[in-house]
Amino acid sequence: MKKKLAAAALSFSIIFTAIGAGSAFAESKMDQVIDKTIGSKYVAGGVSTSGFDCSGFTLYVFDKIGIDLPHQSGSQYQMGTAVSQSELRAGDLVFFNTNGKGVSHVGIYVGDGKFAHASSSRGVTISTLSESYYVNRYVGAKRIMSKTAYQTVATDSQDNDDVQ
Repeated sequence: MKKKLAAAALSFSIIFTAIGAGSAFAESKMDQVIDKTIGSKYVAGGVSTSGFDCSGFTLYVFDKIGIDLPHQSGSQYQMGTAVSQSELRAGDLVFFNTNGKGVSHVGIYVGDGKFAHASSSRGVTISTLSESYYVNRYVGAKRIMSKTAYQTVATDSQDNDDVQ
């Protein structure tokens, strides 16, 4: 009996994990765009679901929600307002120095310490900021979206009243 209960509990936890694995912003517009890109391959200079580089991925996602970004992580880093890691919210851009020469990688924060990005080795994926690779290369974060844009595209409708 205990084995059956344990198996059932494990099955339910796997199902609930799979359902919630997309990203932290439930059914937001941004979440839907990101979900459609997960698994796309990495292509240097790529800006479509047939292949992305990191800034091409962020450019694509933000374009789909009506925000223009340049196609270069260093240029994207020059935009928006700096935010501390403790103040990150879904839709903020997170930046990394992966080549020792300044900002060279960008992703989109999705909540719960995770970010979506086009990894040169894994394609479009979700990673955690706490992974040692990213901790050691983290440069900072920028808020690109206004409060209104954030409420419109990066939260589900029930969260809109809670945004500050």
